[in-house]
Amino acid sequence: MESSPPTITVHVKFAGRTIPVVVSASASTAELKLLLQPLTNVLPRGQRLICKGRVLVEAASLSSMQVGNGSKVMLIASEGLHQGDGPITKNSSGPAASAKRISNVKENHTQKQEIVSKNRAERWKITGVIALSDSSLKAVPEEVWDCGSSVRVLDVCNNSIEAIPRKIVALKSLNKLLVTANDISDEGICWEGLSRVQGLIVLSLSQNRLVTLPPSLGSLTFLRELRIANNMLGNLPVEIGLLKQLEILIANNNRITLLPSSIGDCESLIEVNLSSNLLAELPEAFGNLQNLKTLIIRNNGLNSLPSTLFKKCWRLTTLDLHGTGITNDILRQVEGWEEFDERRRQKYQKQLDFRVGSSGVFDEGADDSDRRS
Repeated sequence: MESSPPTITVHVKFAGRTIPVVVSASASTAELKLLLQPLTNVLPRGQRLICKGRVLVEAASLSSMQVGNGSKVMLIASEGLHQGDGPITKNSSGPAASAKRISNVKENHTQKQEIVSKNRAERWKITGVIALSDSSLKAVPEEVWDCGSSVRVLDVCNNSIEAIPRKIVALKSLNKLLVTANDISDEGICWEGLSRVQGLIVLSLSQNRLVTLPPSLGSLTFLRELRIANNMLGNLPVEIGLLKQLEILIANNNRITLLPSSIGDCESLIEVNLSSNLLAELPEAFGNLQNLKTLIIRNNGLNSLPSTLFKKCWRLTTLDLHGTGITNDILRQVEGWEEFDERRRQKYQKQLDFRVGSSGVFDEGADDSDRRS
């Protein structure tokens, strides 16, 4: 029976805490950085490791840099090269950020009342628009549900609301539900009720405390815009592929590691933002999104693109790759690159003249391979 290779434990100091990392005794600095990526949300290329006053060389072995069992290493993260919801710090947890937001809301709106007046409720029924953002609310007022099918828009952004109850079914004509920047967790949304609001076109749940989205999301078949940025989502449900009319998907700053191939069934998608997640690859099904014009995937662990992205997504003109491992050499090898580059040039000619000059090099975040460290 073969014995396991020897390992060492390195204590990495980052953001006010110490992270113990078990690594092979023969590992290189690059291998240590890969292990640190899921623990810190910092891309390897954005990590600077220092031990005993020396910067650890990428290709060098840890032993050659005098890093052994019990060694203390300091990690310095380069700004803009994080993924997920940013570098994990002792002050970045959901509850702490939530408490800060609650404090600010209370300070700015201590004079506002939570009870909605009868006159206001009547006005809501006439206009069909309920605007209660920045109102120091801890719950959606009961008067809202009483407005019933007359409501088309409900905006309760920037409050401290913890739940969207089953009473949401009363708003049968609701087109837009805006709940950005509240304190809603997975248990706080009654998806059974929400899924019955069949006319919903815009759903914004960004800046809450969501970890998962249920399969019932796929029942909102008229949805055109879904905003779920700045949560703690680890994935998207397979049923997202049922959203045939979805045009805008904003899911940046989460912890998404893998996308379902069914996303390729969202044939109406025009804009997709998946920046600052934990993606290592995109499904080949992305090539099915023939209406796609904008794809923002910066600050992810990507080293390649779907092989049919440029060839099939013939409307694509905006591609943001900053903070990924994709180089210009990699892009040139993808079929359809020349056609995409020409479309991009036509749309951004003025910007290209300023940013690229006569070099003709793609500058949406892809590095030349000979310039990368």
